[in-house]
Amino acid sequence: MPLKNRKKPWAVFIAIALAIFLGNWTGKEMGIFGVSFYSMYDLIGKLFINSLTLIIVPLVSSSIITGVARIGNDGQFGRIGLKTFSFYFLTKIIAIIIGIVVINVIHPGTANIGAVSKLVATSKIPIAAEAFSASDAFVGMLKDLVPPNVLDAFAKGNMLGLIFFSIIFGYAISHISAKTAEKHLSFWNGVFEAMINITHYIMRVLPIGVFCLVAKVFAETGLSSLLNVSLFFFTVLLGLAIFLLIALPLLLKFVAKVNPWNQFRAMAPALVTAFSTSSSSAALPITLECMEKRAGVSNRICSLVIPLGTSINLTGSALYEGMAALFVAQSFGLELSIGSQFLFTFITLLTSIGIASVPSGSLIIIMILLRFWGLPAEGIALFIAVDRILDMFRSATNLFADGCCAVFVARSEGETDILTRKEFDPI
Repeated sequence: MPLKNRKKPWAVFIAIALAIFLGNWTGKEMGIFGVSFYSMYDLIGKLFINSLTLIIVPLVSSSIITGVARIGNDGQFGRIGLKTFSFYFLTKIIAIIIGIVVINVIHPGTANIGAVSKLVATSKIPIAAEAFSASDAFVGMLKDLVPPNVLDAFAKGNMLGLIFFSIIFGYAISHISAKTAEKHLSFWNGVFEAMINITHYIMRVLPIGVFCLVAKVFAETGLSSLLNVSLFFFTVLLGLAIFLLIALPLLLKFVAKVNPWNQFRAMAPALVTAFSTSSSSAALPITLECMEKRAGVSNRICSLVIPLGTSINLTGSALYEGMAALFVAQSFGLELSIGSQFLFTFITLLTSIGIASVPSGSLIIIMILLRFWGLPAEGIALFIAVDRILDMFRSATNLFADGCCAVFVARSEGETDILTRKEFDPI
């Protein structure tokens, strides 16, 4: 979507403010023509969630297939592709671990248990009666990884099987005849672009969906839930800050051996764009220009690392998704062992590969993670009041991590004139 056509986030902020006020005012009893406002909030909120889950399978599969197929399509990028994935894995696993540690130290969901108990009692949402078993989940995960019927996996939304098949299928496309491969890529790229458009269509009604989800929560729990959401908000900001301002600069300093401050200066225009649009894709053209003309990374590195990163290396989103899912689990009183959370780290790493780099795209993956714990998708209502604001911060984090990975790969390829300029030309 062209940048000039993107809407400002004010509509969502207004919707959140109205939802807090009206939800608390109407409660569960007030209505019109015999229909409660609460039931209206519930119906429209569920339709919004269903519209998000509707696009999961085609969006994730087409994104991964096209990305992997492009990497393997040209042999000269094989080595660079391996390094790219290695740095993607490194930064993403660091981000997820930071998020899980911070959410466990602060434990913002604990104070929310009372409010959620009311929500569960009134909405008849089930809670797991027993503690999560890491060993059982791991065995189940391995079974899901290689499904006996890929169509059945697609139909049931088996994300592990979907990701595994998409990676294998994308790699296979890169090793068939060029003419046939071009047809495959054209098809799957068309599917991906169509799903992105559908996502944008859904996001046009994001204020309405957010309003109904937030209003439902405040109709059930009142203003008491706002304090707990604010604690979650600042907890996420802390996790993002540790990753963005400490972890990545340390990697730039000691792994890439460059000046971290220059990386921030070089990427400033792209970071502002990503923050204001809440989308890594919107800032992609500016990012490429920043990394080539301002940071000094070669085109052969940028053309592979940066576009691929906007599809599968959304580290800030991965950090947020793990924190959000664990926040909901804490709020529902679900006790998770160290082994369970280690497995959860791996699951978050896998599912975050297919995040759409569009506003609030992380909500889709969070719902997948909630299902992994047996929690209801409606759990996103516990934090959606601050999701749109946090989306701006994590989008900027995503883009900065992609730029850092481009620097890592370029330095490993022997490029020396990187982040050495004292002044940068405006873009």
